[in-house]
Amino acid sequence: MPEDSANRLSGPLADPAGEAGYAEHPERVGFFTDTSVCIGCKACEVACKEWNLLPEDGLDLTGMSYDNTGDLGASTWRHVAFIEQEVPRRGTEVDLGMPGTGPPGGQTTPTDDGTVRWLMSSDVCKHCTHAACLDVCPTGALIRTEHGTVLVQDDVCNGCGYCVPACPYGVIDIRPGDGRAFKCTLCQDRIGAGMQPACATACPTESIQYGPLDELRERAQQRVDDLHARGVPEARLYGHEPTDGVGGDGAFFLLLDEPEVYGLPPDPVVTTRDLPSMWKHAAAAAGTAAALIAACFAGRRAR
Repeated sequence: MPEDSANRLSGPLADPAGEAGYAEHPERVGFFTDTSVCIGCKACEVACKEWNLLPEDGLDLTGMSYDNTGDLGASTWRHVAFIEQEVPRRGTEVDLGMPGTGPPGGQTTPTDDGTVRWLMSSDVCKHCTHAACLDVCPTGALIRTEHGTVLVQDDVCNGCGYCVPACPYGVIDIRPGDGRAFKCTLCQDRIGAGMQPACATACPTESIQYGPLDELRERAQQRVDDLHARGVPEARLYGHEPTDGVGGDGAFFLLLDEPEVYGLPPDPVVTTRDLPSMWKHAAAAAGTAAALIAACFAGRRAR
């Protein structure tokens, strides 16, 4: 491990697995979720639960459109959000490349005052380059894998819950009735056997794409450029940039609106970023206090 990269808690990091101690390892893999072609079918949620044997976490509708899971959690490792918006109608509806239900050439609509659209997105753990949940874990239950992903070893977790507030995305959580923390594993067992994660395999529109992270980033940028050329200027990538507050996500997204609309933080920062400076300030404060105490005793002796 290069000396200048040891114990870094923020900033760009080209090889998280290498920094974790894997001398030889596969290339880093991850997810690219293209929300512009998500149809909200929830096949990813079902496949994730079935493969990972996750307990059901509520079968009642929340009142938020067709969302019955509400958010990511210890038993929901994929969450499909349904966001309903009133937007001005364009001159013609833009073809995003999804399968149509009408005849060829029949996808355009006359101009009107406005329309309602659904933004659907399958959220997941971001497998951050700098993962605060991993940094704060006192038992080593959270580890970096050889694939660059972040994994919870449930047999090592003691349920302290430090990882829960550490996550800038609110992903990881404690499972009620169990007491331990759980989150997406990026199907470590499947990718270790050369298979794709269950959610990506089940997605019928290829909204969820799995592969080497560098290839996914190139593919995502091409998709954004294509959407811009088709008249969708609001298309943008989220979590792909290695210079962001978490060093780039291992699971990133193409969005059609601001991140806050999807329930994502606009500028996530790894919550352990300032730990080194905090220790320096604490040491300086302790030194100042010790000097003051010594001065007081010295003053008494002088009397």
